[in-house]
Amino acid sequence: MTFSVSTLCLASGAPLLFRIDSHFLRGLGAALFSVGFVMAATPAFADENILAVDNGEVRCRASKADLTRISLKDDRFVSVSRVQTGVEGQDFSIVHEPTRGDIYISVPEAYAKPNISFFGTTQKGLVYKFDCQIGGDSAVQVFVANADIENPSAKPEVLTASGSLQDRAVGLVRAMFEQRPVTGFEIRDAARAPVNVGDMKVQLITEYRSPTMTGKVLRIENTSASPIALREELIAGDGAIAVTISNPNLASGQATAAYVVVPAGR
Repeated sequence: MTFSVSTLCLASGAPLLFRIDSHFLRGLGAALFSVGFVMAATPAFADENILAVDNGEVRCRASKADLTRISLKDDRFVSVSRVQTGVEGQDFSIVHEPTRGDIYISVPEAYAKPNISFFGTTQKGLVYKFDCQIGGDSAVQVFVANADIENPSAKPEVLTASGSLQDRAVGLVRAMFEQRPVTGFEIRDAARAPVNVGDMKVQLITEYRSPTMTGKVLRIENTSASPIALREELIAGDGAIAVTISNPNLASGQATAAYVVVPAGR
């Protein structure tokens, strides 16, 4: 996840935007403060911080014209597997840095594909499939943490089927805050390329999907030269069950996290 949520969560548990009642507000306010401490250890200087699972896919960004560094939290790469064709325009370079166990990727100017893909094996015996979209001229840092290592005792959130829509939304957002699984939900920790929406840059970081409800974790950055106030309709549109914005008032260049719950299929 590319945003630093911990400071925002601790400092601004109150300024939340919702579509449902004060019971929901109180529940999420408490969750917001708690997640500030949970996420305080997130690296501050990564372009993307991604939570991954063993044998899972990591979707990230890679620089087109500069280096891309991929670093594992509390682990290190020991090998990288990829296809090398020997054909100009189809191969890219990976260098393994032995001291920290990071890898550095460079894409040649003639590279013709929109993405790079490879498998990485770690010192702890974990395997990740990487699929990184290429773009931009600046160097990129990607930090990857493993969900089981990060929170080994986390119990899945259980959303009671007989509970109200509000109660189920509270449970889903709390789980997204705390990066916990939810019974009956598929978690897709696959950061997508950011899109520009007016003066904002919006990036989908994580999705929680079930047959009836979808939760989304978004990173929102103010790309304008002036402060902006985020409104829930700009973030989720009509039909959202709930919208939570960590810091709705963004200075120029500042980013925040938004948590959106929508009906399935949206």
